[in-house]
Amino acid sequence: MRLPASTVKELESADLSVNDRVRLRCRIAQRYEQAGDYEAAREALGEFWQGIGVRPDLEGLHDANKAGLLSRVGALTGWLGSLRQVEGAQEAAKDLISESLAVFQLRGLKSKAGEARSDLALCYWREGAYDEARIMLQEAFRDIDERNIEQRAITLIRQAFVERETNRLHEALRFHHTAKPLFEKIEDHLLTAHFHHEFANVLNRLSSAENRGDYVDLALIEYTAASFHFEHAGHERFQACVENNIGYLIGTIGRFAAAHEHLDRAQVLMTRLKDNVHLAQVDETRAGILLAEGRNVEAEKTARAAVLALDKGDEHSLLAEALTTHGIALARLSHPEAARTAFERAIEAAERAGDFTRAGIAALTMVEQLGGQLSTIEVCETIDHAGTLLDKTDDLETLRRLAKAAFEVLFLVQSADWKNFSLRKAVRKFEANLISKALKEGGGSVTRAARLLGFNHHQSLSAMLAARHSALLNERKPARKRHKHLMKHSKRKKQSD
Repeated sequence: MRLPASTVKELESADLSVNDRVRLRCRIAQRYEQAGDYEAAREALGEFWQGIGVRPDLEGLHDANKAGLLSRVGALTGWLGSLRQVEGAQEAAKDLISESLAVFQLRGLKSKAGEARSDLALCYWREGAYDEARIMLQEAFRDIDERNIEQRAITLIRQAFVERETNRLHEALRFHHTAKPLFEKIEDHLLTAHFHHEFANVLNRLSSAENRGDYVDLALIEYTAASFHFEHAGHERFQACVENNIGYLIGTIGRFAAAHEHLDRAQVLMTRLKDNVHLAQVDETRAGILLAEGRNVEAEKTARAAVLALDKGDEHSLLAEALTTHGIALARLSHPEAARTAFERAIEAAERAGDFTRAGIAALTMVEQLGGQLSTIEVCETIDHAGTLLDKTDDLETLRRLAKAAFEVLFLVQSADWKNFSLRKAVRKFEANLISKALKEGGGSVTRAARLLGFNHHQSLSAMLAARHSALLNERKPARKRHKHLMKHSKRKKQSD
């Protein structure tokens, strides 16, 4: 039992009606949840918690209490499902929170609906569906009452986190500047720690993206502040996250021994907490540092452990990152086929999650590491795909890498053997490639694909498909399914904006 005796006594009071008991249990569970003690939060829900993803018994509850309980069970399902790598947990969490959101909206509880949207955004974030998370957080911030400073501050930091994860670093910085006045009014070690930690993460990323040495120093100051407040809040899990991030940061400036010391501390804490997801992230960070040291055999083993751990759950973006690191290690150990498999899995996992930036980085890295093992056509197609995926990134280092790879592709094309070359076939192949991309972007809708390609009428594209590209006809979707896919891909397209 993790709950204090006084809390247990309060929860088990015989004077409480079922509705009063639910309200009290949800309030206490949310407090533990925000502190990162998800086991205590689970215990606080008592008999109303039946397991990860299990819908609670709502009999006898008023509508507002039904929604509150569904929201807490859903949020906790998302957290525990992630930590324990329970497949399908995020979908179950989204279903529960979405049901609560509908009730809050029906009852006109706008601020509560905003909090539910914020929790729902976390489920999308864990899956790597960053565009959906971004939309949810925008709506959440709009709905949460201005007097609820803590929830508005939390939502802003979550928005910054999504922007950092998609490499929109200056947007992330903007959210921190917006949130700062709110956090100055909050006297809570845990929330203050989250602000400093996420601010440090953005500075950390900017330091390498823009080659800003001053950001390294600022990030270390913010990490130190975060660690101080997490310690006072008694939050070991996030202390471990700070250690992991400091290890990554000082590893990028070549302080490898010190980096491993920080990662060792993070590993000990995560192991004690049985947090397999964050433990896998520590392994991925360590693998990157080992690669920088030239310790490729150790890096491959460590990255493989991260991949195996993340393969068990729904964290597709984190899996893609670990697979990319594993691919680099395999390539350096002269295992090109295994490396290619790892890179292709990374691209597929990130795209499945809607994390196009990470998918693009995986594709770019494959060309950088395996360019000599790929045919000219494969290199061209992969760089073209990477360029599309990274179209909206503002990470200068990634853009420099992409430009360098594109220049090398241009050299390959200019050096190509013209024997048996056919301009007609080359143009038709290029045309087919563009049409295929447009159909995929449009979710199989010929009308939307035609618009993307610049046609005034979809009949023009239909005629081209019938006359010259019949092989692409199967990429068209039946009318009934088309609307569903349009919505899905429309959301994914917005992520790159």
